[in-house]
Amino acid sequence: MAEFEIIDGFKCYSPKLAISNNGFSADSFSFLRQVEENNFWFKVRNRVLIGLIKKYSGRSGKKKLLEIGCGTGYVLSGLSASTDFQLSGSDIHVEGLKYAKERVPSAEFIQMDATVMPFENEFDAIGAFDVIEHISEDELALKNIHHSLRKNGVLYISVPQYMFMWSSIDEISFHKRRYSKAELIQKVSAAGFKIEYYGSFVFSLFPVMVISRFLLQNKKGVASGNEEFKINKYLNVLLESVLSIDEFLIKSGIRLPFGGSLLCVARKID
Repeated sequence: MAEFEIIDGFKCYSPKLAISNNGFSADSFSFLRQVEENNFWFKVRNRVLIGLIKKYSGRSGKKKLLEIGCGTGYVLSGLSASTDFQLSGSDIHVEGLKYAKERVPSAEFIQMDATVMPFENEFDAIGAFDVIEHISEDELALKNIHHSLRKNGVLYISVPQYMFMWSSIDEISFHKRRYSKAELIQKVSAAGFKIEYYGSFVFSLFPVMVISRFLLQNKKGVASGNEEFKINKYLNVLLESVLSIDEFLIKSGIRLPFGGSLLCVARKID
């Protein structure tokens, strides 16, 4: 049994990192909690992720699903409303878990470092959504996820795509890298998984994203990565309508060729 400490009511398996670390800013959680439910990107991404989970893991059967880097629990709240999975969430920051527990009180939440996971053959599915780009030892984290999954367990990943898109937003967000399809597939496969699906997301808005990143990169005095989320409500509705094209195409089984993010579904094979 792995050792842990209790901090703010949560089991903490890496307590030295629970309050502060170099993977993400604890100050970001309150802002994320405010914008997630209305921002077009979060809303469509949630629907896409939950659609993929239902496709490859079903929606019932009392399966155990862990989300690594669950943040404020937005994805888990969607899963709680549309599946009967036994849900768990982890984050390296205790601060995020406070919001997540408030959002999804039925789920179990723990603090941990994905490079030192305390599980073995525990979960039917594990999600890491815009998480592993924050981890220097991403290959170790993937191996730990493999170790934590049961036989034929499924891994769900989303990551930012294309290093040519690297900007000050990535630096402010504590990203270690942006991925190419080849890099992500190679690392996931090397960890002991069979790729069942991969494709891009933010395909329909990719030109807008490129221009936005370029403008922000050249804007003087940018103090935080939150500028991308400060959108007029009418524009937000329009962008959600356009990005819903991605949702429709992915749901139809079409693998989008490029986009700002990369999605991957992989099954444990050894």
